[in-house]
Amino acid sequence: MSGAPIGTTTMFAWRPLLDGAAGDRALDVARAVAHAVDDAAKRAPAYDDPSLTDGQAGVAVLFAYLHQAIPGEGHDAVAQRCLRRATELIASTRTPPWLLGGFAGVAWAVEHVESLLHATPGDRAAAIDGLLAAYVARSPWRADYDLVTGLAGYGVYALERLPRPVAAECATSVVTRLAELAEWGQDGVIWHTPPSLLPPYQLTESPDGHYDLGMAHGVPGAIAVLAALSAAGVARETAEPLLRGAVAWLLARPEARADRPGFPVWLSRRDEEEGAPSARVAWCYGDLGVAAALLAAARCAAEPEWERAALDVARRAASRPAERSGVVDAGLCHGAAGVGHVLNRLYQATGDEPLGLAARGWLTRALDLRSAAGGVGGYLAYTVRDGADVWVDDPGLLTGAAGVALALLGAATDVEPAWDRVLLLSSRPPRRSVAQAGA
Repeated sequence: MSGAPIGTTTMFAWRPLLDGAAGDRALDVARAVAHAVDDAAKRAPAYDDPSLTDGQAGVAVLFAYLHQAIPGEGHDAVAQRCLRRATELIASTRTPPWLLGGFAGVAWAVEHVESLLHATPGDRAAAIDGLLAAYVARSPWRADYDLVTGLAGYGVYALERLPRPVAAECATSVVTRLAELAEWGQDGVIWHTPPSLLPPYQLTESPDGHYDLGMAHGVPGAIAVLAALSAAGVARETAEPLLRGAVAWLLARPEARADRPGFPVWLSRRDEEEGAPSARVAWCYGDLGVAAALLAAARCAAEPEWERAALDVARRAASRPAERSGVVDAGLCHGAAGVGHVLNRLYQATGDEPLGLAARGWLTRALDLRSAAGGVGGYLAYTVRDGADVWVDDPGLLTGAAGVALALLGAATDVEPAWDRVLLLSSRPPRRSVAQAGA
C-alpha cells in the first residue's frame, strides 16, 4: 500500500488534486457555476429558502470559499449578502431546527463563514445555541438521531460553536440522547429507526422500522459525530464506549469484508435473514460514507485495524465501475462531484494512491457532465417527483450546482474544503474543544 502508515494521523497542507490544464478547467468551471448559482439564488424559490442545503446559507458558504481561492473579486461581499438574507428569513418564517434544511444549518453557516472571512459583526448565532440546547435536553427523545434532521446534525452544529459553554451543553446532551437510544447487542451498539419516522415508501419494505446504514440518516453518521465529539472532549466517558460499540457492530457485518458486496441502504429484520442489495456509490448511502465514518473513528480512537477496514471499504467503492455505480448526475449528495470529493478527502487523509486516482476520475466525470443545454451553470439535478424521474434546475449545496462548484474548488486549489465538516467528512481533530472553554 502507498501513503502514510496505517494508524498514524498525518497533518499536512491541503494539496490540489487536479493540476495543470485539468486544474485550470476545474477552477474556471467552479467560478462560472458559482456566478450562475448566485443568479439563480436571487430568484424564487431559492431566494426565499434560507437553508444550508438548498438556499441562501449554502450559497454563502460557496462564495466564502471562492473568496479564499480567488480573492479580490468581491466574493466575500456576496457571501455576506447571502448570510444576511438567510438570517432574515429564519427570523421571519417558520423553519425546522434541522442541520441540513433548517435553522441549525443556517446558524452553522453563519459561524463557519464569518470565521472564514474574519468577520466579527456580533454573534448572530447566539440565539440558536439556547434553543437547540433546550431542544436536545428533552428526554425521552422521539425525533431522529441522524445527521440530516436529528441528533447527529445538532452535534455537528455544537462542534462548530465550541468552546462556548452553551454549545458544550448542547453537545453533551447529544451524546446523552444517543446513549439513551442505543441498542446494545451481541455485536455491539446500533440505533433503530422506528416506523413512525419512516416515509411511506420505506414503510412498505420496513413495516417494523429498520437499521439505517447511510451517513445521512443512519449509523455511520452517529459514528462520525461521536468520534468528533469525543475528540473534542465532549462526554468522553459516554461517547467512547458508544463509538467502540457502534464500530464493532459495523465491522461485524459481512459487508465490511473487502471480498463482499457493498453496504446496503438499511437492514430490516428480513434483511438480517436474507441479505440486502448494495447501495449506490454516494456520500449519503453506501461504502463511501461508511469508509469516512470508520476513518474518523480510527483517527479518534487510534485504532489501526479500523483504519484498515476504512481503506478496504473505500477501495471497494473506488473500484466500482461508473456504469454500475448508480451515479447519474453531478451533485454532492449522490453525484459524481460528491463521489470525487469524498474520495479526495480520503486520499488527502491517507495518501492512498488508488483513492486519489479514482477521485480524479470522478471529478473529471463531474466536469464532463456539464452541458450547455440548461441547468444552473450547465448542471441539472436528477430527482424523483410523484413517482417520475425528472431533471431540475437546482442551485443548492447538497444536490445542486453549489455543491459541484465547492467540490471542484477543493480539487483545484490548496484551500482545504473545511465546509465538509457539515457532512462529517473530515477525520482531522476538531479545531475547537471543551477544554478551551475555560482558557
